Amino acid sequence: MITLSSIKHLRIPFSIFLLPIFFFALALTPNLNGERILWVFLSLHFFLYPSSNGYNSYFDKDEKSIGGLKNPPKVTKDLYWLSHAFLLIGLIIALQISITYAVMVVIYALVSMAYSHPSIRLKKYGWLSWLITGFFQGYFTFSMAYIGLSDLDWQVMFQPHVYTPGFLTSVMLWGSYPLTQVYQHEEDRKRGDLTVSIRLGIQGTFLFSSLMFLFTAIAFAWYFLGRNQIEVLWVYLACMAPVVLFFFLWFTFVRKDPEKHVSYGWAMGMNWISALALNGFFLYYFFANTQILQVINQV
Repeated sequence: MITLSSIKHLRIPFSIFLLPIFFFALALTPNLNGERILWVFLSLHFFLYPSSNGYNSYFDKDEKSIGGLKNPPKVTKDLYWLSHAFLLIGLIIALQISITYAVMVVIYALVSMAYSHPSIRLKKYGWLSWLITGFFQGYFTFSMAYIGLSDLDWQVMFQPHVYTPGFLTSVMLWGSYPLTQVYQHEEDRKRGDLTVSIRLGIQGTFLFSSLMFLFTAIAFAWYFLGRNQIEVLWVYLACMAPVVLFFFLWFTFVRKDPEKHVSYGWAMGMNWISALALNGFFLYYFFANTQILQVINQV
């Protein structure tokens, strides 16, 4: 029997936070195909990511707020099997695209399982888990989506036109990842998970993320200028402005009263405003880069 608590732990709406990577890959794919777009989107955002969320929740057994759940319900045994069922469905969908894409889905799933499984538990190794998570949710996911959307082989992920934007997404995630842990110090310490945020401390987490955000902006500016997309760069900076403002507002409150403002509410607020801004930008970039806007305007 599937319980309501297990469905909640899948946190399907939480997939919106990784949707910008899909849109970025979609904007750059040379072989647009409506059927492949649908299959890749469904396999990632409705099955692979929720499977990962559920599997990690099963082993974490969090009692306090986690991403997407302010009051996580107690996990039950069916969550373990439900997460596997979602992975299996995602894999079946992936096979409709290509063997290469399906293999990459399996690799992502295995790394995700290693994040929380007690026999490995990457989460307890602060900097290593930060590096691996940013790499696989960024560069690897971008490459996986690009390969699935374009119907290409795995070798393309080592080409500059793929690994350059891929690593940009990793840099973006390496900056935001510590902020998702900053309100979970107490529970992470209880389990012996010395996360990056714990190692940096609260103030250090914000300072580190601010430097990474600056580096990310410079890296994206270099990328768009290199493609002679000056207008796109201005749109990117405009979309990032509210994210930066929210971040520094949050940091200002944290410096005054960290106990009160290092909270789930602030962290999720940061996540949502980032997701809205980035999804909006990369969706715009998809229309602009594929010249669909010009076609629409001509019609």
